[in-house]
Amino acid sequence: MSRLVLVAGAGSDSGRAVCARLMDDGARVLAVGSRLWQLADTPATARYEADLSSSSAVETLAARVRAEHGTIDGLVHLVGGWRAGRSDDDWAWLESRVVETFRLVSREFHPDLAAAPAGRLVMISSSTVEKPTWANANYAAAKAAAEAWARAAASGFAKGGSAASVILVVRSLGEGEGATGVDALAARISTLWDEPAEVLNGTRIPVAPERLTE
Repeated sequence: MSRLVLVAGAGSDSGRAVCARLMDDGARVLAVGSRLWQLADTPATARYEADLSSSSAVETLAARVRAEHGTIDGLVHLVGGWRAGRSDDDWAWLESRVVETFRLVSREFHPDLAAAPAGRLVMISSSTVEKPTWANANYAAAKAAAEAWARAAASGFAKGGSAASVILVVRSLGEGEGATGVDALAARISTLWDEPAEVLNGTRIPVAPERLTE
């Protein structure tokens, strides 16, 4: 049976690109978004609406997924967003989307990934973590917290040897100088099942930006 991969944040440009690439590779893809209508154009085996910042909603989602499809082989977390500054309101928004959604969904599906023949947990981080600025303090701190959780997940996979937690790093996603295109991100994600878990687990891998040509 083909690999089963859950993509969280599948209604975004990056989500659609990743789902399309995984489907082309022969995977069964479960697209998850906060609004079902936003998933209409996302290639997927099945689509689910869920508030991934809610523990109970994540538990309900996991129960449905396991009942309808079985345990997953991959979890790609693309939920996020960006806000500059240091305000409490912006921190609460970022913490809910960047940290809490990743913490809850990866915690719930961690046993599935650990038991899979080649489980992969993937998060997208930012080069801002390496050189945080006062202007982007909230964003850098939220991404750093999510990275710490990803490394903690990696320690949980270490004994089994078949699963890997991977942090992919970009400056930004989309088009423009220094940005990584969503298709390039999708292509890099698709290769992660071809690489040994013991090599990948706990790694932080930069995804090169597009080179603009005239």
